[in-house]
Amino acid sequence: MGYLVFLSLVFILTEASVSNAGYWPPSPGFYPSSKFRSMTFNQGFRNLWGPNHQSVHNNALDIWLDRTSGSGFKSVKPFRSGYFGASIKLQPGYTAGVITAFYLSNNEAHPGFHDEVDIEFLGTTFGKPYTLQTNVYIRGSGDGKIIGREMKFHLWFDPTKNFHHYAILWSPNDLIFFVDDVPIRRYPRKSSATFPLRPMWLYGSIWDASSWATEDGKYKADYRYQPFVGRFTNFKATGCSAYSSPRCHPVTASPGRAGGLSRRQHMAMKWVHSHYLVYNYCWDNKRDHSLTPECWK
Repeated sequence: MGYLVFLSLVFILTEASVSNAGYWPPSPGFYPSSKFRSMTFNQGFRNLWGPNHQSVHNNALDIWLDRTSGSGFKSVKPFRSGYFGASIKLQPGYTAGVITAFYLSNNEAHPGFHDEVDIEFLGTTFGKPYTLQTNVYIRGSGDGKIIGREMKFHLWFDPTKNFHHYAILWSPNDLIFFVDDVPIRRYPRKSSATFPLRPMWLYGSIWDASSWATEDGKYKADYRYQPFVGRFTNFKATGCSAYSSPRCHPVTASPGRAGGLSRRQHMAMKWVHSHYLVYNYCWDNKRDHSLTPECWK
């Protein structure tokens, strides 16, 4: 009798571990966010627009969108490589049409011909999860012909309940996107034509993108639920600035000095792709992939 109870308990525990296997990523074994010092908002950033829709308190920044305005901020200096992260907490409830973003760009220096690397949270309707969109633009034009390289994910947690750390590692060889130190995307440099090489600033913003943000614009921002608030803290922006010595060595996000990702990091990223990747531009048959040669090289 005791043996049968033991077997039953083993079966229940095994079933529980299997059923939970798809809910949390395996450990990446290396935690780049712990390697870089945090800064306060005022140490590294300034308001860019919507100053009345931005407040700083206890080393945290709130930016919000209502029917009158959104808000944005910008780093005080440009970088040519580095680790860029922030802990972010998103607005719960109905947020369709609203974008909360954390990104690198040189649009102000190269208007109409800029580079950009995005982490964007696409707002949603009641009961549906946020979508985290990562994107890379290379020398995009201002004529509506910008070539996006979107990969979209759902998350293995509710990003409205607590702060979670989101980051971009930009080196001369690759771009790596992280969520709580788990790599979710690696965009390698396959040619100078498909990789950002010019200095960029770090930005954050919240704004109305009703025309496309939620189910291709099906659901719009509804200002009955305003204000829509994005909360940021634990800012990290470390690396080679545009003013650093040419000898400045790019930071890495893996245990080895060569950069890239370790085997365990690759396994964690593969797990995310298996469970939470919802769109990959390279798999989209409607796209003209002659414009994105990195998909097939």
